[in-house]
Amino acid sequence: MEEWIVETKGLKKYYKLGDNTVKALDGVDFRVKEQEFVVIIGKSGSGKSTLLHMVGGLDPPTEGDVIVAGRSLNGLTKEELAIFRRRKVGFIFQNYNLIDYMTPIENVKLTAKQDALPILKQLGLTEDEAKRNVMKLSGGQQQRVAIARTLVSNAPVILADEPTGNLDKDTAAEITGILKNCAHQMNKCVIIVTHSNDLVKQADTVFKLKKGRLLQI
Repeated sequence: MEEWIVETKGLKKYYKLGDNTVKALDGVDFRVKEQEFVVIIGKSGSGKSTLLHMVGGLDPPTEGDVIVAGRSLNGLTKEELAIFRRRKVGFIFQNYNLIDYMTPIENVKLTAKQDALPILKQLGLTEDEAKRNVMKLSGGQQQRVAIARTLVSNAPVILADEPTGNLDKDTAAEITGILKNCAHQMNKCVIIVTHSNDLVKQADTVFKLKKGRLLQI
């Protein structure tokens, strides 16, 4: 087993904005182990989402390397990156990214052709809720569907971008508990970018991004 399930080395992402160069990430070294529940904080524009997208293979670096499950993402083709994302990384977003005309069961089955009901029940949905149109569910229930969709992929790394941002405090606490359980009980590496202090309190490790630089708190 690799000591680090996720690692970045000297990671840089620069953008041209007119005559200026924006350093979204400016030499980030970042390492996470399996079963670790990690939170990354920082102001808007600090590079949090950029880092998450690069770990997930959605955005190539200007310089440096991303290594996930022992494999460097440098030089991979679009097809190889698509296979990598399907097998190694699950994404959870603030806006859930569900197919709005489908049921929770149908949404989960898009990821894996297995019985979706058990995992949905495990995450707190009833059988009746699992068979409704997903848009008739609450925000917390929709986020549970999004988490279930990620879990059935069996990806070892879960990347979550403000996963509790649209939820009330009590529901956000429930979702945080589920994600922490994913790390500690399901052997996942869970990396979250957030503004939430409640998520920070639950984290195993907290990092802060400031002007493209990463600090461990």
